[in-house]
Amino acid sequence: MKLMEETENELLTVAMQIIIHAGNGRTKAQEAITAAKKMEFAAAKEHLKEAKENILLAHKAQTEVIQNEARGHNYESCLLFTHAQDHLMTITSEVNITRDLIDLFEIVSTR
Repeated sequence: MKLMEETENELLTVAMQIIIHAGNGRTKAQEAITAAKKMEFAAAKEHLKEAKENILLAHKAQTEVIQNEARGHNYESCLLFTHAQDHLMTITSEVNITRDLIDLFEIVSTR
């Protein structure tokens, strides 16, 4: 029973890392949009870079679990981990859309 509890706790820890890093990515993406609205494109791109760095940290945490499973390490189902993966996927899309919006703001501002 002890091993199952350790595995569950391991997934909970990884889930929280994913949620925190992805959430930080969302915050940076929102800061990027705010800067772009003010025509501060250098700042917007810096915030976007930081958003991508946070998404990468979240993705690395998720990938470690996936690679462990591929190596034969079995995890019990964990709703919080599933939520974390959904959270990461959604915010990754938001960051990608933010990149496109900044590009559009910049194009429009030069016309």
